[in-house]
Amino acid sequence: MATIEKDSVSGQNTTGHEWDGIKELNTPLPKWWVYVFWATVVWAVAYWFLYPSWPTVNGYLKGSLGYSSRGELANELDIQKKARSAWLSKIEASDVAAIEQDKDLLRYAMAGGKIAFNENCAACHGVGGVGAYGFPTLADDEWLWGGTLADIEQTIKFGVRNTNKDSRQSEMPKFGADGLLKDDQISAVADYVLSLASKAPAKGSAGETVFTENCVVCHGEDGSGQAALGAPALNNQIWLYKGTKDAIVAQVTKPKHGNMPAWSERLEPSTIKMLAVYVHNLGGGK
Repeated sequence: MATIEKDSVSGQNTTGHEWDGIKELNTPLPKWWVYVFWATVVWAVAYWFLYPSWPTVNGYLKGSLGYSSRGELANELDIQKKARSAWLSKIEASDVAAIEQDKDLLRYAMAGGKIAFNENCAACHGVGGVGAYGFPTLADDEWLWGGTLADIEQTIKFGVRNTNKDSRQSEMPKFGADGLLKDDQISAVADYVLSLASKAPAKGSAGETVFTENCVVCHGEDGSGQAALGAPALNNQIWLYKGTKDAIVAQVTKPKHGNMPAWSERLEPSTIKMLAVYVHNLGGGK
């Protein structure tokens, strides 16, 4: 049996345990610590009765106060929705042109549009509409489908090349993959497109002949594009899939076609209007 004795240095009783000549003191916890501990025990028991706590077979103990974080969030969202309802009602009742003419509505739409853009559009078009490879820039004055308020709103509503019956549709022929043009013709027309982009069109070249016979109907004689068809301008240095000859040859041979969802199937009409106003005011709206 362990021998309990008093430590000669501290005057404290020992527990009777000893390891390598070191004796364990029997030092009780401070009373304040014990009181705090029991207070936490009491608090925990009270919490079980007041707030949601233990799981049960069919759910959980919901507590006598009926509190839930989900319910609190729902209440906060409801309060915010009511606070915004006056503005959103005005936006829903107005067309996008009228929103831009009303300073107060414009300020609210710009703030709401920025939030909606960052949540839904920035992943592809970049924050602030800076664009990325395969995703057009929205902060310049170059538009595939038109840059007016009405054009932008329609594009956001119905999207591009998706299953929505009202989505914008266009498709560039696979001139190389389908054998519509030979390799030397594709190379020549790529050179001509580069000359258009550099503002020095190679008049009388073989590439101009190929361009006139196959590309003018969509891109225009001067390569200025056609928004009604989603055909991009080729007479500038703005490229969706890079502007090197290899990239142009690849696009003519077997073109890439981007798509965009119909946001009317996912977002509220007021949100779409705010997005249209925001995008229009990024710097490139016409």
